[in-house]
Amino acid sequence: MKVLKKLAMNFEAYLCAIAIAVMCVVVFIQVIFRFIIKSSLPWSEELSRYLQVYITFFGTAYGIQTGAHLGIEAFTHLLPKGGRKVLAIIVKIASMLVCALILKLGVDIVTSQMASGQVSPAMRIPMWMIYGAIPAGMVFCVIRYIVDIYHSIRDFNKPEDEEKEVLE
Repeated sequence: MKVLKKLAMNFEAYLCAIAIAVMCVVVFIQVIFRFIIKSSLPWSEELSRYLQVYITFFGTAYGIQTGAHLGIEAFTHLLPKGGRKVLAIIVKIASMLVCALILKLGVDIVTSQMASGQVSPAMRIPMWMIYGAIPAGMVFCVIRYIVDIYHSIRDFNKPEDEEKEVLE
């Protein structure tokens, strides 16, 4: 059971790590082929680009789960601690709604790509599989925000020191 919990907690990280490893190997092989063998592999650059797209969207979900974000805290430090917590929950809800909107738009893109039957130039794989990174990544973003919002509401009255201990 602990293995399943660890997998669920780090699913995006594992996907990104595998994709980065595959991308590094493919790019290394491409460099060898291009500069030593003098024959470029047309599919390698395309595969690397598509893996980077998936890494971006799944990495976003992993960043949400780990709490890594960019923000300006000058305004929030003017608020009392309770106000900071309320604002943090509101921001998480708004961010989740943005991710849900991107999810919906991503599904629309995938649907139109499936209808068009377009394939990638070098690898000849359906383009909807590439654009599928958008809704797939956003599903995980929405899930991570829901969990984060739940924890923020559950731990609302706990002192900040206890919250940090629970998260670690």
